[in-house]
Amino acid sequence: MILIVTNKRDVTTDFVVMEMRRRGLPFVRLNTEDLPQHQVAMIDGDPSELTLTGACGSLRLSDVTGAYYRRPGSFEVAGSAPVSEYVVAEWSAVLRSLWNALEGRWLNSPFSILRAEDKPRQLAAARRVGLRIPGTLVTNDFALARDFLSGGPMVAKPLRHALIDDGEVGSVIFTNRVERLHDADAEGFGRAPMILQREIVKRADVRVVVVGGAVFATRILSQAYDETQVDWRRGVRQDLDHEPLGLPPDIVSGCLAVTRDLGLRFAAIDLVEDGQGAFWFLEANPNGQWAWIEQKTGARITSAIVDVLASKARV
Repeated sequence: MILIVTNKRDVTTDFVVMEMRRRGLPFVRLNTEDLPQHQVAMIDGDPSELTLTGACGSLRLSDVTGAYYRRPGSFEVAGSAPVSEYVVAEWSAVLRSLWNALEGRWLNSPFSILRAEDKPRQLAAARRVGLRIPGTLVTNDFALARDFLSGGPMVAKPLRHALIDDGEVGSVIFTNRVERLHDADAEGFGRAPMILQREIVKRADVRVVVVGGAVFATRILSQAYDETQVDWRRGVRQDLDHEPLGLPPDIVSGCLAVTRDLGLRFAAIDLVEDGQGAFWFLEANPNGQWAWIEQKTGARITSAIVDVLASKARV
């Protein structure tokens, strides 16, 4: 049986569910918002024998042969703040037991995902396996940043969070070109570290989805519009052309190697293709989106994911 851990609004999981139904594979979809509405049992306190009964149906961890940690949602818990906080903490402990008990059966384990979200670690892994990376500085030191800028064009992007949530609308922090730094910027710059990188003059952006030993590369023609040239996500353009891309063998092997180095079996890797056709590693999202790539290019990513989940392979 295959377990998918996600939330009720995760459309990407629907692709996987449809493929498993097409193949007649048994599965349980656990939307974690509903977890407090379940009954849990661990006889002898043994998490390997954990059972859940409730909205997800009936789940025995001993029956699970493959698991996909997608996008768990926040628990839906009623009651006063002290009580709800207590309930959330206790159910969070159950989830940690579940994560641990399924180690070796995940597509990517939750703990591997957490470790792999470290962007400096990703850059170090890419460098180790021979992928090109742009010159990079992580800092909140204004003087260092100004010195870095003096060495050539640069862009800035978040080290961790790309969303500032003000409780109402929120705002996304995209990758931005930095053309100059003024003395008045020093105070704000010092408040939090960021990633500064040499700007690579692009031919295109490239999204590489690694699933087990399969590699799906897509060229995103981001240079067609001014607002998407630095960060192709800006403006949320639905008309950006996407095309399947055959990567050079050394880049394919590099993407596979960096995924393994990060302890993953799935990664959504962002590359830049420069004007001379060279590829530069930017980052690897251990739990990135991929469904839109399949819709635009026909890449059989869903099938590859289900292949790995159904293989019963342990890592």
